[in-house]
Amino acid sequence: MFETIALDIDARGVATLTLDRAEKHNALSARMIAELTQVAGQLSADDTVRAVVLTGAGKTFCAGGDLGWMQDQMAADSETRFVEARKLAEMLQAMNTLAKPLIGALQGNAFGGGVGMASVCDVAIGVDTLKMGLTETRLGLIPATIGPYVIARMGEAQARRVFMSARLFDASEAAALGLLSRVVPATELAQAVEAEVAPYLSCGPGAVASAKALVRQLGPRIDDSVIDQTIRALVDRWETDEAQEGITAFFEKRKPDWKTPV
Repeated sequence: MFETIALDIDARGVATLTLDRAEKHNALSARMIAELTQVAGQLSADDTVRAVVLTGAGKTFCAGGDLGWMQDQMAADSETRFVEARKLAEMLQAMNTLAKPLIGALQGNAFGGGVGMASVCDVAIGVDTLKMGLTETRLGLIPATIGPYVIARMGEAQARRVFMSARLFDASEAAALGLLSRVVPATELAQAVEAEVAPYLSCGPGAVASAKALVRQLGPRIDDSVIDQTIRALVDRWETDEAQEGITAFFEKRKPDWKTPV
């Protein structure tokens, strides 16, 4: 049914949603974006599902946007860029508003859009060896469509520490920033996730869904106008010479022309 994700639902109604492009470090391709949007709707509408665990196959949780997909946007016309950016933004909002508790099990690194995927989870638990980073600016891009979710999770003051620098940080700093709720050894990840899932099985599923929706209504505003603003910001960045140079330099395995020698 799916090519880039895997879905398993156990007898209790706990769904495990796995980003399943291990060979590509679970980078967000056009296909994965579409499949995640589809499965979010499917899980929200399934009354038998009580909770969802989001994780990744292989060593990396999610390396961010697929570079091939981004390269395609650099070559596309403006209208196509808007369409593709909207698909990404709508996937993130579908995951963020999933009508089930969403527990992130970060078994590996999360960069760029991967930080966004962690931020749309209600709880994100990470292994103590992982690294995270909002790495878009290294490519001349910005963390645009993920921005509302990252800032809602960290707060502006914390976000300003890491949002623009592309600096990598470890699991303990990710927890201090608010991106991770808990940090555990890899051998304890499953147990820690189960401890988050289990209480929901004693709750009224409709009440959980309503409570989650209320939290989002009371929290930072992420509505159509905010999402449209992030789409415009991403497309504007894609259309700059700097972004073109950053993506080209990455594929040519060279330093972009703005990089200062260290």
